[in-house]
Amino acid sequence: MSFNRRSALKLFAGGSLTTLAVAQAPAAFAQGGGPLYKNADAPIAARVADLMARMTLEEKVAQIRTAWAAKGDMIDGLAFDPARASEAFPHSIGHVTRPSDKRGVPGITGAAGGTAARWRTPQQTVEFINALQRWAMEDTRLGIPVLLHEESLHGYMATEATMFPQAIALASSFDLDLMRRVQSVTAREVRSRGVPLVLSPVVDVVRDPRWGRIEETWGEDPYLVGEMGVAAVEGLQGAGKFEKLQDGKVFATLKHMTGHGQPEAGNNVAPAQISERDLRENFFLPFREIVRRTSIRSVMPSYNEIDGIPSHANTWLLGDILRGEWGFDGAIVSDYGGVHELATLHKVADDLEDAARQSLRAGVDSELPEGMAYATLVDAVRAGRIEQDLIDTACARMLTLKFRAGLFEDPYGDAELSQRITGNDEARALALEAARKGLCLLTNKDGTLPLDRRTSGRVAVIGPNHAIARLGGYSSVPKQTISLIEGLRQVAPSVDFVTAQGVFITTSEDRSQDLIYLADREENLRLIAEAVEVAKTADTIIVAIGDTEQTSREGFATNHLGDRTDIDIVGEQNELVDALAALGKPLIVTAYNGRPPSWPNVIEKADAILECWYPGQEGGIAVAEALFGDINPGGKMPVTVVRNEGQVPYFYNHKPSARRGYLFDDKGPLFPFGHGMSYTSFAISAPRASKAVYGLAEPIEVEVDVRNTGDRVGDEVVQLYITRTDVSVTRPVLELKGFERVTLRPGETRTLTFAVTPDQLTIWNRAMEEVNEPGPVKLSAGGSSADLKSTDVEIVSNA
Repeated sequence: MSFNRRSALKLFAGGSLTTLAVAQAPAAFAQGGGPLYKNADAPIAARVADLMARMTLEEKVAQIRTAWAAKGDMIDGLAFDPARASEAFPHSIGHVTRPSDKRGVPGITGAAGGTAARWRTPQQTVEFINALQRWAMEDTRLGIPVLLHEESLHGYMATEATMFPQAIALASSFDLDLMRRVQSVTAREVRSRGVPLVLSPVVDVVRDPRWGRIEETWGEDPYLVGEMGVAAVEGLQGAGKFEKLQDGKVFATLKHMTGHGQPEAGNNVAPAQISERDLRENFFLPFREIVRRTSIRSVMPSYNEIDGIPSHANTWLLGDILRGEWGFDGAIVSDYGGVHELATLHKVADDLEDAARQSLRAGVDSELPEGMAYATLVDAVRAGRIEQDLIDTACARMLTLKFRAGLFEDPYGDAELSQRITGNDEARALALEAARKGLCLLTNKDGTLPLDRRTSGRVAVIGPNHAIARLGGYSSVPKQTISLIEGLRQVAPSVDFVTAQGVFITTSEDRSQDLIYLADREENLRLIAEAVEVAKTADTIIVAIGDTEQTSREGFATNHLGDRTDIDIVGEQNELVDALAALGKPLIVTAYNGRPPSWPNVIEKADAILECWYPGQEGGIAVAEALFGDINPGGKMPVTVVRNEGQVPYFYNHKPSARRGYLFDDKGPLFPFGHGMSYTSFAISAPRASKAVYGLAEPIEVEVDVRNTGDRVGDEVVQLYITRTDVSVTRPVLELKGFERVTLRPGETRTLTFAVTPDQLTIWNRAMEEVNEPGPVKLSAGGSSADLKSTDVEIVSNA
């Protein structure tokens, strides 16, 4: 089957009549007799159609494949070798995985990070990319540039790039402007090296703290995740709807679609036992919101299955919903290994060719990271086992992404620019601001915090996380990091700090290590005894405990696990806390973790707990500033913190029939969604609606007053919730519909305005139709989901 320009018409959703006409009659855009696809002024649809008409089947298949470990076939040492590339890739290559990674690795080992030895330097990365692109543009038959992608979960995962706080900490900021600025810095650092596509953000709604990837998410609430997602995509790509990518921007990739954050038994990749209603009411919402409001051009399916169908073969999920109902017109790229796992893991495909066929039919346009299954496509098409239309459709979408990224005009990196902007003073200052805003004060008995430099006396700083900068998964090695003890000594140089290890958590700090072993118990008991002797000499104790990048991580293989059944701290850390608490001195816990701190013993014993998450490269300064009151923590918990794993799944926006209670235990959480304390106090009024009765198509306009009633400047996150009753299907007891973080001076009052739109009031009725129904709406406002004041309004059919 051949491809002609008329065939292009069905490949471009949302194309205008003008674009379609141009695709059929491109001669008007011809430039000096040159190929239309090289004319930057021609419409993208016409350029794609012209290029596709010139391509062989082998060249089309090459465009939907990738190379990661196969980078080894195109390099000599670390340098790109055009002759070797031409021999290994005679039909060119469409996509190269993570050019900052020296050679790639088998499967996905080390995907979430590693040591500096894994990566090229910034200069080496640009040299490799530019040599690769010169070969593709000048030495291949059609001169098609190569697409490249990198990871950027909380900063560019490459040497010297800025490492911001982990995603869960950024969510704790409840600051959309901060999210845009963080992602904008990430984008420019990535693009300066010549990379136009990143595999972020993660917009999974998460409901299980046993899952090791909870740190990669923005929490449990679909509205919060959606708003953070829109802000992140705007920061990476630019705001609004547009056709071509701007300078200094990269295309984002939404992942993982979907249900990934509530896997069976908390095990990564496990089935998501989620109904269509739950998908539509919760897990779909962030994806849909981003598709509606941004120019998102790339989506990644999830590893898991829903209702017996793996996402990489789910035509309903990727076709009917994503492309059909939502009108997504970009490329769908597989998760690493997600296509061949249809055969090797899910057992729904006979072999790699069948896996490729099923993924293509579902709409997966590019197989990452290596293209193992899609390598079978040329022979399958020649033998008539796979329709060439599937190849054409996928190839056209990947070429469209390249044209939209401007690669045909300029695919190169700029080493001088990269050196100037990567990890520079501006980026470092933003990383510090982000670390400050992500800190969340969980408890503070009797005003233990903040400490006073003048009266604190000797301070013992103890624990496995006191002298290491915890960055979290999907991190590289930035230009600089600051640990807690380093930050304390910078922020409070006049204070006498003494230190002790306390315990080790695991036997290694290599996050790419497959098998993880807890540290030796006898050695830890000896270290605890040493720490107690050090603490006896101090007036105040700061203990830095929690997780490492090994004890909570992406479990991407049976020999590389990352999920847990026990969500308390591991090893001898509770015994360390008990021993220190027994001294009767003020005990302050700094919690470094990527999962919610479900540590009942620690919470009982500590006088104050500061949730630090993984605070990024500048975290040591931010935490020290918070401990001494130079800044006032204002973050809020984007997840509910449960008491134990027996309560899981536990989320604030549950249905009315849930949470009846348990024998012999408290049904409530340790900390509710939206919780976060301050060194000052705030008073938040009940919401005031503009009127009492609204029509179905009217937004509900709301005002809320917030006043700083304490004696310090501080940040409060005002949260607006709704409760719907007397409608055709059950609704959550609370639903977040608005939030705003404000900074107030002592005595200052501010009035905030919110609008709950008709779209935010819709429900999926019993016929699975999205409608807004009449009935009462309770509006609630406060500083957390458990501290609210309310007012009632009514929605009627005719207002």
